[in-house]
Amino acid sequence: MFLKKLMVAATALTAMSVSTAAVASTADHFKDRTMTIVIPYGPGGTYDKYGASFANHIGKFIPGKPTVILQHMPGAGGTKAMAYLYNVAPKNGFFATVPLDNIVTNQLLRPKKMRFKAQNFNYLGSANQTNIIIVARSDSGVTSVGEWKKGKSLIGSTSGKSSSGYLAPALTMGLLNLKGRIVTGYKGSSRSIMAIEQGESQMAGFNWLAWSSKVPHWFKGDKPFATAIVQIGFEKDPALPNVPMLTDLVAKEDKPLVSFLAASGPIGRGLAYPPKVNSQYVAAARTAFNEMTKDKAFAAELKKKRLRLIPSTGEQIQKVVNDSIKEASPAIVKKVRAIIFGKPKS
Repeated sequence: MFLKKLMVAATALTAMSVSTAAVASTADHFKDRTMTIVIPYGPGGTYDKYGASFANHIGKFIPGKPTVILQHMPGAGGTKAMAYLYNVAPKNGFFATVPLDNIVTNQLLRPKKMRFKAQNFNYLGSANQTNIIIVARSDSGVTSVGEWKKGKSLIGSTSGKSSSGYLAPALTMGLLNLKGRIVTGYKGSSRSIMAIEQGESQMAGFNWLAWSSKVPHWFKGDKPFATAIVQIGFEKDPALPNVPMLTDLVAKEDKPLVSFLAASGPIGRGLAYPPKVNSQYVAAARTAFNEMTKDKAFAAELKKKRLRLIPSTGEQIQKVVNDSIKEASPAIVKKVRAIIFGKPKS
């Protein structure tokens, strides 16, 4: 099963029970109100697509049936929205976010720049798990790690240094001694991928759903426009059995460094409340998320958008986040930070 090793550490999928009195109280709280889901990137990406699907369905399962809308808040590789939810947004259950899949990685690598604590968010659940896939234009001359190692230099594109689109390629290039540089400033994965199509860049690293839902035609035919070079995660994505795992390409002593970044996979695309939200509302929202992921209409919408449904509960994601922070040794964090934010080879 995809990413089964990590999910063994999480609790079994269970629905939380809420007392009749609590349901009535929660219904009164949410009735005739509007709930906002903050998207940490611009429109068009998988954060936006999953967020829109959540907005279309989760309100039906929350007591009181609130109206649910989206608000896009791109900036700083997605961390602007995380800081807003953590420090500014009202803690009343009416504001949630699609959390960054690399929220833990950012907190550990750049603690002074992150104005939030990942473990203090209230995770409601996740609808997907996926690996980060580094993709390159085929006409760059790089269709494998071996060809990249021959001295070719690739230009990458992403939003900011806090995004997986920067962290994953930077770590890969550092560990495998590959040449290249990553240009930041693009608003989300859609603009970053467009930069490749327009020839502004040649490479990027995003979760496989970003690639397969936006540009599936790139990878088809005898002469594909782009090639998946390497994947970062705990197990191979079932859609990419022939694309090597970064853990299989690095020295034994460097494998923990890859695992450090791979922990972002299970967080996937889900929802989270900021800290200090009433536990009663958190419980109701977690139950609603679980019910939504079992709903045929929700599953059908994801399928139509070419998005996968591999659900996890809020309790499972909370445990993944807490354990990842607890188990990351200072030595590993220091080494990964030096590799990613050191001067790249160009």
